[in-house]
Amino acid sequence: MKKLPIISGKECVTALCKAGFYFKRQHGSHIILRRDKPFTQLVVPNHRELDKGTLRAIIRQADLTVEEFINLL
Repeated sequence: MKKLPIISGKECVTALCKAGFYFKRQHGSHIILRRDKPFTQLVVPNHRELDKGTLRAIIRQADLTVEEFINLL
């Protein structure tokens, strides 16, 4: 398994948009992304640096592997 990169919330959102997600709305510092098929909704904190556990949970909820996510960056 590849090591998780240290990225910001904006970089995570950009990578997820390449995977088919789109911006739904923003509530404070949290960005809500949605994908219609299959339906998935994610919340990404817009922080300078995402915690490893938070990033891993976002990748898991997006139904991606770490390798697939790194390729989208």
